[in-house]
Amino acid sequence: MKKLKTLTLALTALLVVACGSEEKKETGIAIIPAENFQKNINGKEIELLTIKNNNGLTAQITNYGARVVSLWVPDKNGNFIDVVQGQNTIDGYLNAFEKFYGATVGRYANRIADGKFTIDGEEYQVDINDGKNHLHGGTNGFFHVVWNAEQVSDNTVKLTYLSVDGEEGYPGNLNVTLNYILDDDNTLRVTYEAETDKATIVNLSHHSYFNLSGAGKPTINDHMLKIYASNFTPTDSTLIPTGEIWSVFETPMDFTEFHAIGERVKEDYEPLIIAGGYDHNWVLDQEEGIKMAAEVYSPESGIYMTVYTDEPGIQFYGGNFINGTDRTKDGNGTHGFRSAFSLETQNFPDAPNHENFPSAVLRPGEKYERVCYYSFSLKK
Repeated sequence: MKKLKTLTLALTALLVVACGSEEKKETGIAIIPAENFQKNINGKEIELLTIKNNNGLTAQITNYGARVVSLWVPDKNGNFIDVVQGQNTIDGYLNAFEKFYGATVGRYANRIADGKFTIDGEEYQVDINDGKNHLHGGTNGFFHVVWNAEQVSDNTVKLTYLSVDGEEGYPGNLNVTLNYILDDDNTLRVTYEAETDKATIVNLSHHSYFNLSGAGKPTINDHMLKIYASNFTPTDSTLIPTGEIWSVFETPMDFTEFHAIGERVKEDYEPLIIAGGYDHNWVLDQEEGIKMAAEVYSPESGIYMTVYTDEPGIQFYGGNFINGTDRTKDGNGTHGFRSAFSLETQNFPDAPNHENFPSAVLRPGEKYERVCYYSFSLKK
C-alpha cells in the first residue's frame, strides 16, 4: 500500500511537470525575470511588472520611462509572439542606442523648434537634444525618469510622476497619471491624466516599436498599413512642421487604403527624402472623440492591430534611424534598419508655435485627459 501511494505521488508530480511544460509550449511566452530590472537609479528602485488578460495576452511594464518591455499576442497559428522591440535588462535600456523603446514620451512628445515656445507673452527655453530642436521632452524627458508604479490588478499597472517646475525648462509642477490596461477584448489601453499649478504645455505619447511578425524579425516593409487621415503636416530639413497642411492624395503619404509600408518609401517625394522615409504627423479626419486612427497587419503572422485615440494626430515612424546597434531581446540578432514602426497618437509637432495647430496649453484647474488603444486580432 505504501509503495502504491509513493508511485501515485510520483506520477502526479510527473503529470504536473508535463502540464507545466505543455502550457509553456502552447503559449510560447518568455517572461523576463523581474530581477533583470533590479537597479536603483537616483534613489528610486526600478521595477518590472507583468499584466495579462483572461485570453493569455501578456505585457511587461517597467517604471523606467513607463515602458512596455514586451507584449505577447497570438499569431494565426495560435502561437504567442512578442510584437514590441526592446531589451531584456535595465542595463540594456540604459545603454541602448534607441532611447525610446516602448516609452512614454513627454512633457511634449515629438519636436519643438529651437526648444522655444511662448505662453501668455512669456517665452520658455527647453532642453535642446535633437540638433537645434527639442525632442520627446528633452535629454531627461519622461522616457528617462523613474515613475512610481502600482500593480492595481492582474491586468492593470498604474504609474505616476511629478514633473517639477523648471524640469527640462518646462513651467509648472505637473502631476501625471498613466495606466496600462490589458482588457479581455485584447486591447492594450493607455490612458493619460495630468494637472498643473502653472500654465504649461503637455503632449504625452506612447512609443512602442512594433513588428507584428515578431520583435526580432528583420523588416516591417511587408506590413500593410491604413491611416484615417486625408492630410499631413510637411516639415523642414530638421523635421519641424512648416505650419502647412498638405493633402495626402496622389502622393506616397496616402494610406487611406491599405498599402505595404515599403511599397512607396523610396519614391522621389520631397517629404520622404527630407525625413529619410516615413516620420510624419498625419492629421486625423475625425477631430473629436475616440476614433479609429490606423490599422496595420503582418501577412506573415496574421496579427492585425487597430489604433484608437482621441488625439488630433498620429505620428507614423518607419524605423529609419534603427541602425543595428541594439541586440534583440533573445540575443540572437540586432534591430536593423526599418525593422519596426511606431504609431504615436499625439497633438501636432511644434503645435505651441503654430496658431493653426491644436492648442497644447494646460492651465491650473484644467485636467489633461487622453487615450490611446492598441487592439489586437487576426486578419480575416
